[in-house]
Amino acid sequence: MSRRFIAAACQLGSISRSESRASVVARMIALLRQAKERGASLAVFPEMALTTFFPRWLIADEEELDSFYEKEMPSNETAPLFEEARRLGLGFYLGYAELFRDAAGRKRRFNTSVLVDRAGRIVGKYRKVHLPGHAEYEPERPWQHLEKRYFEVGDLGFPVWRTMGGVMGMCLCNDRRWPETWRVMGMKGVELVMLGYNTPTANSVAAHEGAHVRMLHNHLSMQAGAYQNATWAIGTAKGGLEEGVDMMAGSCIVAPTGEIVALATTVGDEVIAADVDLERGRYIKETVFNFAKHRRIEHYGIITGQTAATPPPD
Repeated sequence: MSRRFIAAACQLGSISRSESRASVVARMIALLRQAKERGASLAVFPEMALTTFFPRWLIADEEELDSFYEKEMPSNETAPLFEEARRLGLGFYLGYAELFRDAAGRKRRFNTSVLVDRAGRIVGKYRKVHLPGHAEYEPERPWQHLEKRYFEVGDLGFPVWRTMGGVMGMCLCNDRRWPETWRVMGMKGVELVMLGYNTPTANSVAAHEGAHVRMLHNHLSMQAGAYQNATWAIGTAKGGLEEGVDMMAGSCIVAPTGEIVALATTVGDEVIAADVDLERGRYIKETVFNFAKHRRIEHYGIITGQTAATPPPD
């Protein structure tokens, strides 16, 4: 089986609060077709790709809140996306808000992504672990970031799957900033990490942090994670002015060397693509980041033994 294929990041522009699932799915299908025209066999969509980024509001009405979640995947609204991807022979990654009831009848809410193979089958699911933001309304913010209110911490860890010719992993948005995300998948031999994100251009609690620094951090975290684990990374954004909030674009495809090999040039619906050779990271896995040869786990206990930092006493 070939270890080389073309992969695409299918960036979305802004999605209004009133835009229907059918409209968004039609936009996504158009992007899939563009990706296929460029020879792609794998496409990556953003985090929460089917709706506006609703955690920016305090939503008191539970029925309205539930309307932003998917109760099944695929659903009637998203089935056309799966059908078109299957027809085109394209695997894809899709981020969405997931809602279901557990055996006790309790509502469970996760920020979720799925990996779909080229036959249209869901082969993997991931639920976001590193939830940013806050749980209670904070009036001093120009907009809210209530992910900790609307989602539970993911309960699936950081799994990887052997599919579509390689070892594939997933994460979501803020996960990209945490080296643990990448290293856990790296320890499982990951060769391509897919991640979607919804990130504002401005920091709602640190206005001094410039847009250029925000984009630097966006790309830096993906480039470092890719290089330090000898994996490809595909980061796909939702960009543009969405309900008054300027959303960072900057979708990119990063090689295992840490180099950005494809980069979006707009903040709207856009496809970027790159030739992905899954063998490209092998020499890094066998040399500088040869884990079996160089890792010193006897010195790493603090990483899993505590959460907060503990500086030495004065």
